[in-house]
Order: sequence, then C-alpha cells, then structure tokens
Amino acid sequence: MKPYSDITDPRLIKALAHPLRIRILAILEDRELASPNELSELLGVSLGVMSYHVRRLHALGFLELVRRTPRRGAIEHHYRAKARPKVSDAGWAETPSIVKRAMVGASLEQVSTYVNTAASRGGFDNADAHLTRSVVTLDERGWRELAGELAKTLEAVERIEAEAAARLREGGESTEQKARTTGVVMMMFDAEGVPENSSPAGEHRLGRRSSRRPQPLHAAAAAGAGELD
Repeated sequence: MKPYSDITDPRLIKALAHPLRIRILAILEDRELASPNELSELLGVSLGVMSYHVRRLHALGFLELVRRTPRRGAIEHHYRAKARPKVSDAGWAETPSIVKRAMVGASLEQVSTYVNTAASRGGFDNADAHLTRSVVTLDERGWRELAGELAKTLEAVERIEAEAAARLREGGESTEQKARTTGVVMMMFDAEGVPENSSPAGEHRLGRRSSRRPQPLHAAAAAGAGELD
C-alpha cells in the first residue's frame, strides 16, 4: 500500500492534468515497477511520448528510478510510484479553473475506463457492491457539512485499507485472508443547470445493494494521481 502525499503547489497540480500522466500513475499504483517501454505497450503510446511523460513525473517527484537494465545495447529504466498524489484543499483553491477542468476531465476519463472494465468483468456482481447517484439540494452550510462527512469517509477508507494490509501481511494469502483489489470512486460537485434527465434520475442499484459514494472532485481527481504539454 502506497502512502498518500498531499499536493499544495498549483504547478504540481497542473502537471497532473495531462490524462496520460494520470494513467501512468494509475498503472504504477497496481504494479511494483514498470519501464517506459512496458508502459508504452500497455497504453498504445509511442515510446518517445511515454519516455517524456515518465521523465517529467520523475523530475516532479511522483516517480522514482529503481533499476537500470541493459537491453540489446540500450538501458531500460524501471520506475515505481513514490506515493499516491492527493490534492489538498488549499492547493485546489489556488489552481486556475482551466487546469482544474483539464485535471478533472483526465481523471474522469481514467475512472470511466477503470469502472467500465471492472463492470464488464463482473466487478459489480457481488451482493454488497455499490452504485448510486443522488441529487440533493443544499445551502452553503449543508454543502460544507457534506464535504466534511465525505472527507471523513476518505479517511476511513485509508484506515480500513491500512488495517487490511496489516492482516494480509500476518495471514498471507489463505482462503480466509485473500487480498481483494477494490475500487472506490467518490464525487461531490455542483450540478446547477445540469438536467436531471441527462442520466436516469434517483438511486440506481446493481445487485442487492449499490452505492457510489461521493467525494469532492479535488480529492477524487488525485487518484491516481503538472503541466499541460
């Protein structure tokens, strides 16, 4: 389990707005090491483009170089993610709107691909899988209260993950103690002017129970966690 690293510098947030960089960090969240060559094959991007973005993420401190491997007269560099980037409230507040929208768009693209792939493989088949959408009317105080509750939920997710990791280390991969890769997506956003019939209204259920838990976009977008090139 990689630790979270709060980002407060708007320049670093801008660096994460590129969709390819978010996808690189998402892949390195799931695997220990990868080289630009391996990443380029996984994502269908030219090696030159991939190498550039990996070098930028390394220079910005999101990746660390851990191994150099000779390959047919060249050197293949293997990187790993140093931490899960998470944008702080202060950093998000100072970020220009155009960068916020680019970063949110890139994150939603990655989330959409991830969730749809999981769904096609039965990721929501479990009885206690969750998927809901709720439209609520709040005043300013209610907005702040709900944002605070969702921040607490994110803290609970991190705590539960840490406790599960400790149990897995102690018990190994037995049947009773098997690691389950679990996706959690949370959002909270202004929906003023968005027609409710833009997607089916109300709560949507898959399986016996379903719930997509909200979280402020600035916290969710950093899941995975620069600069617009």
